[in-house]
Amino acid sequence: QSCEPESPAPCCTPDHIPLVSKCGTFPPESCFFSLICSLGAFMVMLLGLLRYAHVIERGGASLLNTAGLATGWICAAGLIVVGSFQVDHAKALHYAGAGAAFPTSMLFLLLQSVLTYRMAKSRGHYWTGHLRSILAALALFCRLPLAGGFKQHSTALQHLAALCEWLFITSVLVFYGTFTAEFGAISTDTFLVLLRARRTSKSPGAGVPTAGAPSPLEGLAVM
Repeated sequence: QSCEPESPAPCCTPDHIPLVSKCGTFPPESCFFSLICSLGAFMVMLLGLLRYAHVIERGGASLLNTAGLATGWICAAGLIVVGSFQVDHAKALHYAGAGAAFPTSMLFLLLQSVLTYRMAKSRGHYWTGHLRSILAALALFCRLPLAGGFKQHSTALQHLAALCEWLFITSVLVFYGTFTAEFGAISTDTFLVLLRARRTSKSPGAGVPTAGAPSPLEGLAVM
């Protein structure tokens, strides 16, 4: 698509900055951007649930673990909104989703770093905690210039915001990748522990399944 001097296209303007918020503004790119954000949100929800179950299996239920699950799922919901409503067409909704996704993703990283130290039992676990803390600190450092950089007209500031944005996302993705070793030990017993913990939190006689007959949820966990 050629750019006429009298009506330049957005992709050809000299101050075009590779911000994530500007990705997929027009179809068909917008369709892929929305699809990637939706798939990413599903993966974040799945990762948060697996981590929640893993922590319960290793150290029992805790408020910190529940907060980690909640922040992860709020981040996923915000990511879906970001992908579904592009900034050039629905700015208010796009920024509302970004306002939910970015801070909660930061909180998720911080909470998981603290949980890693609390559950550490070997030198390798502590090194994993150090790595996650470094990644969380890097993500926080990259997150700070973003709020002001988006609204500035200076090209240099917008380039800085774009660089920080991509570094933030890369740090988060690498942080998620550090769960690979821990998730390798997850089995169906992990989900059964989660289900049993939920059942024991109910009051006696409140429709709790009998011990001899597995519940439909346990069958689903095994599948």
